[in-house]
Amino acid sequence: MTHLNSLDVKLAQELGDFTEDDLDVAFTPKECRTLQPSLPEEGVELDPHVRDCVQTYIREWLIVNQKNQGSAEICSFKKTGSRRDFHKTLQKQTFESESLENSEPSAQARPRHLNVLCDVSGKGPLTACGFDLRSLQPDQRLENLLQHVSAEDFEKQNEEARRTNRQAELFALYPAVDEEDAVEIRPVPECPKEHLGNRILVKVLTLKFEIEVEPLFASIALYDVKERKKISENFHCDLNSDQFKGFLRAHTPSVAPSSQARSAVFSVTYPSSDIYLVVKIEKVLQQGEIGDCAEPYMVIKESDGGKSKEKIEKLKLQAESFCQRLGKYRMPFAWAPISLTSFFNVSTLDREVTDVESMVGRSSVGERRTLSQSRRLSERALSLEENGVGSNFKATPLTINSFFKQEGDRLSDEDLFKFLADYKRSSSLQRRVKSIPGLLRLEISPAPEIINCCLTPEMLPVKPFPENRTRPHKEILEFPIREVYVPHTVYRNLLYVYPQRLNFANKLASARNITIKIQFMSGEDASNAMPIIFGKSNGPEFLQEVYTAVTYHNKSPDFYEEVKIKLPAKLTVHHHLLFTFYHISCQQKQGASVESLLGYSWLPILLNERLQTGSYCLPVALEKLPPNYSMHSAEKVPLQNPPIKWAEGHKGVFNIEVQAVSSVHTQDNHLERFFTLCHSLESQVTFPIRVLDQKISETSLEHELKLSLICLNSSRLEPLVLFLHLVLDKLFQLSVQPMVIAGQTANFSQFAFESVVAIANSLHNSKDLAKDQHGRNCLLASYVHYVFRLPEPPRESPKSGAPAGLPDPRYHTFGRTSAAAVSSKLLQARVMSSSNPDLAGPHCAADEEVKNIMSSKHFHEELALQMVVSTGMVRETVFKYAWFFFELLVKSMAQYVHNMDKRDNFRRTRFSDRFKDDITTIVNVVTSETAALLVKPQKENEQAEKMNISLAFFLYDLLSLMDRGFVFNLIKHYCNQLSAKLNNLPMLISMRLEFLRILCSHEHYLNLNLFFMNADTAPASPCLSISSQNSSSCSSFQDQKIASMFDLTPEYRQQHFLTGLLFTELAAALDAEGEGISKVQRKAVSAVRSLLSSHDLDPRCVKPEVKVKIAALYLPLVGIILDALPQLYDFTAADARSGKNRANGSDEEQEGAGAINQNVALAIAGNNFNLKTSGTMLSSLPYKQYNMLNADTTRNLMICFLWIMKNADQTLIRKWIADLPSMQLNRILDLLFICVSCFEYKGKQSSDKVSTQVLQKSRDVKARLEEALLRGEGARGEMMKRCRAPGNDRFPGLNENLRWRKEQTHWRQANEKQDKTKAELDQEALISGNLATEANLIILDMQENIIQASSALDCKDSLLGGVLRVLVNSLSCDQSTTYLTHCFATLRALIAKFGDLLFEEEVEQCADLCQRVLHHCSSSMDVTRTQACATLYLLMRFSFGATSNFARVKMQVTMSLASLVGKAPDFNEEYLRRSLRTILAYAEEDTAMQATLFPTQVEELLCNLNSILYDTVKMREFQEDPEMLMDLMYRIAKSYQTSPDLRLTWLQNMAEKHMKKKCYTEAAMCLVHAAALVAEYLSMLEDHSYLPVGSVSFQNISSNVLEESAVSDDTLSPDEDGVCSGRYFTESGLVGLLEHAAELFSTGGLYETVNEVYKLIIPILEAHRDFRKLTSTHDKLQKAFDSIISKGHKRMFGTYFRVGFYGSKFGDLDEQEFVYKEPAITKLPEISHRLEGFYGQCFGAEFVEVIKDSAPVDKTKLDPNKAYIQITFVEPYFDEYEMKDRVTYFEKNFNLRRFMYTTPFTLEGRPRGELHEQYRRNTILTTMHAFPYIKTRIGVVQKEEFVLTPIEVAIEDMKKKTLQLAVAINQEPPDAKMLQMVLQGSVGATVNQGPLEVAQVFLAEIPADPKLYRHHNKLRLCFKEFIMRCGEAVEKNKRLITADQREYQQELKKNYNKLKENLRPMIERKIPELYKPIFRIESPKRDSFHRSSFRKCETQLSQGS
Repeated sequence: MTHLNSLDVKLAQELGDFTEDDLDVAFTPKECRTLQPSLPEEGVELDPHVRDCVQTYIREWLIVNQKNQGSAEICSFKKTGSRRDFHKTLQKQTFESESLENSEPSAQARPRHLNVLCDVSGKGPLTACGFDLRSLQPDQRLENLLQHVSAEDFEKQNEEARRTNRQAELFALYPAVDEEDAVEIRPVPECPKEHLGNRILVKVLTLKFEIEVEPLFASIALYDVKERKKISENFHCDLNSDQFKGFLRAHTPSVAPSSQARSAVFSVTYPSSDIYLVVKIEKVLQQGEIGDCAEPYMVIKESDGGKSKEKIEKLKLQAESFCQRLGKYRMPFAWAPISLTSFFNVSTLDREVTDVESMVGRSSVGERRTLSQSRRLSERALSLEENGVGSNFKATPLTINSFFKQEGDRLSDEDLFKFLADYKRSSSLQRRVKSIPGLLRLEISPAPEIINCCLTPEMLPVKPFPENRTRPHKEILEFPIREVYVPHTVYRNLLYVYPQRLNFANKLASARNITIKIQFMSGEDASNAMPIIFGKSNGPEFLQEVYTAVTYHNKSPDFYEEVKIKLPAKLTVHHHLLFTFYHISCQQKQGASVESLLGYSWLPILLNERLQTGSYCLPVALEKLPPNYSMHSAEKVPLQNPPIKWAEGHKGVFNIEVQAVSSVHTQDNHLERFFTLCHSLESQVTFPIRVLDQKISETSLEHELKLSLICLNSSRLEPLVLFLHLVLDKLFQLSVQPMVIAGQTANFSQFAFESVVAIANSLHNSKDLAKDQHGRNCLLASYVHYVFRLPEPPRESPKSGAPAGLPDPRYHTFGRTSAAAVSSKLLQARVMSSSNPDLAGPHCAADEEVKNIMSSKHFHEELALQMVVSTGMVRETVFKYAWFFFELLVKSMAQYVHNMDKRDNFRRTRFSDRFKDDITTIVNVVTSETAALLVKPQKENEQAEKMNISLAFFLYDLLSLMDRGFVFNLIKHYCNQLSAKLNNLPMLISMRLEFLRILCSHEHYLNLNLFFMNADTAPASPCLSISSQNSSSCSSFQDQKIASMFDLTPEYRQQHFLTGLLFTELAAALDAEGEGISKVQRKAVSAVRSLLSSHDLDPRCVKPEVKVKIAALYLPLVGIILDALPQLYDFTAADARSGKNRANGSDEEQEGAGAINQNVALAIAGNNFNLKTSGTMLSSLPYKQYNMLNADTTRNLMICFLWIMKNADQTLIRKWIADLPSMQLNRILDLLFICVSCFEYKGKQSSDKVSTQVLQKSRDVKARLEEALLRGEGARGEMMKRCRAPGNDRFPGLNENLRWRKEQTHWRQANEKQDKTKAELDQEALISGNLATEANLIILDMQENIIQASSALDCKDSLLGGVLRVLVNSLSCDQSTTYLTHCFATLRALIAKFGDLLFEEEVEQCADLCQRVLHHCSSSMDVTRTQACATLYLLMRFSFGATSNFARVKMQVTMSLASLVGKAPDFNEEYLRRSLRTILAYAEEDTAMQATLFPTQVEELLCNLNSILYDTVKMREFQEDPEMLMDLMYRIAKSYQTSPDLRLTWLQNMAEKHMKKKCYTEAAMCLVHAAALVAEYLSMLEDHSYLPVGSVSFQNISSNVLEESAVSDDTLSPDEDGVCSGRYFTESGLVGLLEHAAELFSTGGLYETVNEVYKLIIPILEAHRDFRKLTSTHDKLQKAFDSIISKGHKRMFGTYFRVGFYGSKFGDLDEQEFVYKEPAITKLPEISHRLEGFYGQCFGAEFVEVIKDSAPVDKTKLDPNKAYIQITFVEPYFDEYEMKDRVTYFEKNFNLRRFMYTTPFTLEGRPRGELHEQYRRNTILTTMHAFPYIKTRIGVVQKEEFVLTPIEVAIEDMKKKTLQLAVAINQEPPDAKMLQMVLQGSVGATVNQGPLEVAQVFLAEIPADPKLYRHHNKLRLCFKEFIMRCGEAVEKNKRLITADQREYQQELKKNYNKLKENLRPMIERKIPELYKPIFRIESPKRDSFHRSSFRKCETQLSQGS
């Protein structure tokens, strides 16, 4: 680094200097919810254990921070990619597509009117303008357009203009990095804090009954019915008036403010629909059963007045006397359940599983997420109302109108759960539970985050707690139904006592009204009752005694009392619970006291020094207790003298349960034992010590401790988690603290370490505990992050033999005192292993050294050592959860460095060599473990990934602590080791990628990479300065050097270590193939992109000179991207589908897959005989099968490329370009081409996640894309086909993505969209608009660079084409005005500079250019229009000047306009006219050209364009009437009969319109006509036998094609300039048109025609020897024929209707008849509705009438003011002879010109009548062209009618019926239902006007008129056949029916026989005249023969008829 220049040194320092350390050790105070932390009571000497607990709960967090992690702001910007106000700095970009949307509505509001179509066929395209252009006002012109400026100056001006107003940070505009990829984001663990569930605030507003006579007391708690568990402590409150409080004054010594709460915060961790809030109400004890006492409440109403008033007064007096006497006793009264189902609403319950878990530590987000939504709002709105609760969310008021009376014998919780279960089932209890009318009003709401004036369950005030508040809220402690895994963080020590049942049934009579006095005693004297019982409502805060409620006259009462006690911190053997039993006399007797003592019982609190909890059944002593009773438990009192008198002979008669909620008492044997043993080591104890029920001597202590370490992990998970922090602290203490026990050194390191490993293992394996996204257990993560600190050195205790006078080092930082001594002894320590148990011999006071060595174990060294030496399962676990040990190592190293002040000395010597070796070993082991896992089956991979990530984070941290060279070596080892072990490439790359991605996210990444050592600053060799004399060699050397800067060279990798590695991986990933590679590629690109993004947004890198340096570091990326070119997702192909003008491209537009797009037109026929295709034709690449990248990955790569191009040194880039071979340059242009489409602005609607857009639709996009590509567009298409070889799924990535990114597919997209506000959408649109503009401007800069660099070279012609292609592509995207202005300026510079080349060589591009520029001439934005006009004018001017190429340009402009007019939906002719006028103005003002013919030619051209526009206007008017529109387009196309190019364009326009309407057959016909047109001209030009001979060859496809034959004299000859020069007038163009037609025929289902089309294509392909195409062609043919076979009769062709228009309103449609072709199953009402609706809108619904019948219309009878439409269903009609040729279903539906419909009538004029008077008129229509044609309606040119007489009608009907029967009988496979239907209609008894009636009308009599004989006979024969078929059908049915249809069959048979009998006489009666022999035969012998032959004849006849 010696030769850095000064600038670079400065830069390096700015980016964060190397020398200082990054890690900062900070103590941060713990956040405490309460005003004062919860602490044990003052002045008590605490046990070591309690002291440690408290210490752990109140000490500060110790956090190791990364210093330079920048301000929080940039971090957030880095991660989210959006600063809060960033968008305000952006300029709004204007897009035409959006300005149109805003102006649209007004246009649509106008009513439509039908414009009559005048005949345009007379008007040739070149007639005078529709109206004079000159009458318009031209737009403003560009002033200096016509001044002559040198090209160089022009370019300079352009460049300066482009440089201004640019967005500095490209990535600020780009969507943020996908969280899923961002492995480098290490989640900061949730800070450990007290667990709070879903908190709900319950306020008691009113409690009153019908009468108010006495004080009432409520207690409220939550119960879970399903779990049968009380899930909260009680909340006591009362709403008594002052008067009633007065009744009790004698019994309330004082009233604490905390006891006046009327609202409580309940917490529910596991919400469910089974939770009930139970309110229990008590009153003061009085005489009488509960029922008697409740009676007045049920019968008296205060509102009654009169007598009730007196009664109430009386009751009040009575109550007052009871209160004075018995005020301290209560009795049960009533209760009410409240279901909270609706409150924990369904949505919460659905999430219950996931979210609830999260609160208990099952998901990383921590608890706060899960509360119902309103909770979040509450954080915003906290107005201090009366109750201090936020007003912004809904509180649910609840009102209860009746209470259940308490039943004296059913008071226990068991009974309560039974009641609740009943209540849940039927919402009312059984009848026998009486209810008491009353009113309870509560308000329940989600508790806000911050509640003013709130108390914890220990009565500590919670912040904020204002001074002046009276009524506090109380937090009610929850008893969760399942374990809650959240470690303790506050001191809590509560005991709950639940007396349950007392059985005095056999006891003496006196015990009836029993109460129990409960006290917590610290000794046996009455004065030892401790005031630590929490009080109830309106009384003192703490009491010494509590009485249970009395059940009147019940000898074995149940209790439901809950006594809450605040346990003393130090418990002794004297502490116990004392229960005293009394009988209370309710009646006042003279001189008798209220209480009479019944007995005592007690429960010692400690048993074996451990808190006693659980259920007990205690005996009751009937007399005063003996002294020292409390030393024993009541059951096991030793015999006394005199003996104690027990109730029931010392049996247990009193049931009680005791529960503790404590963060001091572990209530777990293993933990208890472990802590006790640890403390016996730390402090002085007298041996033997007692642990639970065993005694341990000093000698066995070591063994016992080791045992307890081993057993530690067998403790239950919950207590282990609750005391996790303390347990781990103790274990780490043991691991470094050498112990001397009984004079022996004991070493617990290994045991302690293994215990930690076991705990880590069980925490990770528990299903109930949350993990973060890297799979790290959240509890451990937060322990390491916040809690862990270096174990403090042991206190010196006299038993180790050292002098006791040393100061207590516990509160010093580690090791300061002994630092000096330690350093001198380090050597010795190094020699002896620090975990060698035999380190010291017998210990003596003098042996100071050993003591020092012993206390100098460093935690990080010990930990590393233990990791290295571990074996077996332990080792496996260590490396499986390596992250934990790594973080411990890092944190302990950081503290070590911090404490030792080693930051000053060199990193190299900071850590011992042995430690470094250990680290190296650890890294190697983890690497090989990872590799080993990856070879195993799939499910191990995830584990490997996690280990890999942890290792990366570890090395990342080490870079901040250790010598960097050392760490780099580790990284190198890692990479080599992985490669050696893995052969699965994607897996390998993926692992290394994630690893590198994490390392590269290091704050000092740029410095670590020596980014300032770029090739251009660091002299490559000292000789360079000398060699400057020899400049030529030097420059070539320089060139090589520049080229190599863009490649990944070995030197580069050495100099820039991490970046080199990352690029190597990226290159490998892009180059690789194989299963799952696309995910890996995504990762690789994403890693690079997130890196660049972080530089771009890093405030340290704002200066341009820094960015230039950084960009230089990334130059090799350019080479990699260029190599990956063939793999990029082709956005242009994707766009080709949706039509280029996506301004308001609706869905239907996107349906018409693959409309011929100008970009891909030439390529359509494949690339084998093209010159230069458009579309991304990757001709520059060797052929290889590539793995394609998906859209997202491609877009990310592109943005990186653009960033480098934007920020790199521009002169450097030009030098580089100048030296590139043209092949490489073409690649760059291809890349830019894709870039343009990639960053196209997608508009507001879809900006919601630009990056994943393509993924969302990936399935159908994939299908469509492939379809488009398979059509053969360019090399891409070819590639696709090759890739589609079997077994080669060409987009593995997409499927994977879908599988792999489930949460991001459709539904998420939809949700995201709805969630966004308008402001957010606008903001996103603003940002994406700026991104599109910036990206395109960078691309433009690049093109300018290419042009400038290459103008010196010779290859500019091919390059120019490439540049133009990119420009044209960018013009065809939706661009902002900003970009367009610059783009047009560049274009004009190009035209000025390379005009000749442009018009001579780049004909193709020129045509595209014309179309694009014209499109912008019709823009609604003035700026854009001005620019486009100027550009178009220059284009014309230079083409005129060049070599009179003007004819060609004229042709191109005309064609462009024609195609614009036909296709662009957003095209605006008014603006275009204005533009034409502007161009005219330029021509007139252009002095230089006045002398030439140019101005007149321009004017002629403009007139011509104007007339085309005129047609457009007409089209605009018919936009809503598709038929009329097609007619118009048809006429326009016809009017260009003489100008083939334009006719072709219009035919394509028609095809496009048809495709939008899904009329694929018609679209195909348009293309066939177009192809015929091309064929005509090709046959004029060249005579190849393989080409079709003009349009004649197309006759088999359609008879209509002959229209295209070029026979008229006025047709231009193809040699004339500018004519037929279009890209379609080539053989490949012809093939392209035909292939597209075939595709469309296939979509339309006309598979036979597909064959005919290919018959024309195949000879051409054969002539070109294009076997690949032939393969695919025959493949398609096979598919077509398959479809014919498989679909058979199921195919649907069109339905036809005759539509006649009558009425003058229709203009030239009046009295016209058309045949309309509608989709296959259109019903008459549908088309009728459509036409009626449409014309109703035109003329007003009241003026349009549909004529319902099909009779001829009499014009005179119609209302002249109305428009009439007659619609009739018609069927194709064929003559007998035609039917011979039309055999198949297809033939009967193709090439149709004649249609028939029938109209029934009678001579009287009614349409229908009796059989004998029913006539029928058959009408046959002939159309002008055959269907299908290029339009869907064709005019009728001829109409024939014939009338059928009634008998002929009958004959036709009978024939039809017989045919139906025949079809049904012969159907294969037989269809019973169909057969029965037809049969029923033929022989059914009730058929009206059925066969029998027909026979009776026409066959009963022989007709009088001989003319009818033939008909009569014909009908008779019809019947004969009919009845025969009926017989067959009946027989067939018999074979088909099932058993249950037997009767039906018999019925049919009966009906058939009946019909046969009835018909027989009529069938057999012949008309004799018809059967007379025509000549007499002489020979009598022949007679019999004659007859028989006649019979034969007859049968033949009958069969034929």
